Amino acid sequence: MLKFTAKAWEWKRKGEPNELSLKDFIIEDLKDDEVIVQNHYIGLNPVDWKLIGGGHPSWKTGIIPGVDGAGIIVKTGKKMNHLQMGSRVCYHADLTKNGSFSTHTIVNGKRLIYIPEKVSDIIAASFPCPALTAWQSLKKIPEIKNKYVFVNGAGGSVGYFLTQLLLEKGARVFLTSSEKHHQEFLNMGVIKTLDYRDPSWKDVMSESLNGNLFDVIFDTTNNSNTKELLNLIGYNGHIVSIQGRIKENLLPAFTTCISLHEIALGAYHQFASEKQINDLMMDAEHLLNQIGSGKYKLRNYKLSSFDDLPEHLMEMKNNNSELKYIVKI
Repeated sequence: MLKFTAKAWEWKRKGEPNELSLKDFIIEDLKDDEVIVQNHYIGLNPVDWKLIGGGHPSWKTGIIPGVDGAGIIVKTGKKMNHLQMGSRVCYHADLTKNGSFSTHTIVNGKRLIYIPEKVSDIIAASFPCPALTAWQSLKKIPEIKNKYVFVNGAGGSVGYFLTQLLLEKGARVFLTSSEKHHQEFLNMGVIKTLDYRDPSWKDVMSESLNGNLFDVIFDTTNNSNTKELLNLIGYNGHIVSIQGRIKENLLPAFTTCISLHEIALGAYHQFASEKQINDLMMDAEHLLNQIGSGKYKLRNYKLSSFDDLPEHLMEMKNNNSELKYIVKI
């Protein structure tokens, strides 16, 4: 059996990203439905430093964090022999297993996203977590055309991609973000942009609706903020909480009758059916093709080396930057 000697950043305990340790390990065992991806680039996401700090129920000392990666297939399990060696792929890793903070990562062969020719490995590594989270958020809403839609925290990677999806579907989009992004969003077709740091933004947003309320609110910040937005939603409206979960509807019963939605992309590895997984991978490849054609854009990125991954992730956490952080191997 062909062995792969890999380098990876391992997690030992709950703490800061700069407490990760670099280790050598040998990949020997490969299940029939798995493949080994030799990573070229790693995409960093907020979920990475959050899990490093808070842990995961299934994590034990020595696990390798990281959800997003892009590279090439270098070995396949017996049931994945139809996959071509050297194929360019990206993936969202299963949080319960070793992830992308490594030179090589084992991935289920049915959960690979093939990279189109017009898409670089850097863009592909930037794609899975934010873009598929945005896509799943959009799919929660049965009808979006001409609806009044609010995106809270649109400047980050998820909100930025989600806003483009909403506009393409014909939604009337209002949002908050850092002021530096406002002109770009207005050029896209957003109706109203406000700075979330302005203490009066909710009042200004309400006035801009001319007596209407939102049909849908997407909150990319946290569930405590989400609860404060409930009064901005109209009858039969929806609120999609992308970070955290609203455990109960705090509005009186039999009034606006809003629907609460939660998003957890990583849960698909354990709870999605094979058909749902296949559909998601097909949707992902379609979205990547549209990025390659210039229809959609991802956030600008900042590049670093594999040896500097912990410091790069630490910088991302401390700066709360809206840049996408990428690591090159």
